[in-house]
Amino acid sequence: MGAMISDVEMTEATNIKSNLHLVSQQIEALALQYQREAKNVRLLAVSKTKPISALKAAYDAGQRAFGENYAQEAADKHLALSHLTDIEWHFIGPIQSNKSRLIAETMDWVHSVDREKIARRLNEQRSSNLPPLNVCIQINISGEQSKSGILLSELDSMVDLVASLPNLQLRGLMAIPAPQDSHETQCAIYQPLAQAYLELAKSDSMIDTLSIGMSGDLSAAIQSGSTMVRVGTAIFGERDYS
Repeated sequence: MGAMISDVEMTEATNIKSNLHLVSQQIEALALQYQREAKNVRLLAVSKTKPISALKAAYDAGQRAFGENYAQEAADKHLALSHLTDIEWHFIGPIQSNKSRLIAETMDWVHSVDREKIARRLNEQRSSNLPPLNVCIQINISGEQSKSGILLSELDSMVDLVASLPNLQLRGLMAIPAPQDSHETQCAIYQPLAQAYLELAKSDSMIDTLSIGMSGDLSAAIQSGSTMVRVGTAIFGERDYS
């Protein structure tokens, strides 16, 4: 007999299911507005700091791709939900060298590859029994010194490096721009990145992912060609960092 579900968990599950539906509707409406097909914009549910019960509720509502920012938390969740074999685990946070093995061993995707050292470590630490690790190169499109990511001018050499590593599969580009005060400035920031992505996709049929867009710039990201948006709070509620 399965464990009893508490009233709190039932309420949580109902809210998450409803929120997922609303976010999906929003993505569909924006895709329609910008003459894009909604099926070409995937939703990544950002589940960092959220309990297993929240991920399970989202899974039961049909969500399969989950994004995590902290290596140990991601590995723990991967283990706890290992019976759900069709979950797709995406690591989207900064990568510390001493945590790269955890990421290489448990994740399906890494969106935040921005250094040769990290790329090489992920390649070496990815078991040959597993499929190649899907990676996106993180671009610092706002030129912020505090942000992770390479400059667009460095992209070609990073692409060549990843292509040379057999346990990595380059899938595209990711960025987290500085907050902007209007839709127009958001689109302007994304424009050179979107152009670089299109050029890259022409050269390699496996490149199909432009990972941009969060709750605050969903509209600009979808207009700019995003194929994967990262949404957390609108699905799971406010995060608890205590």
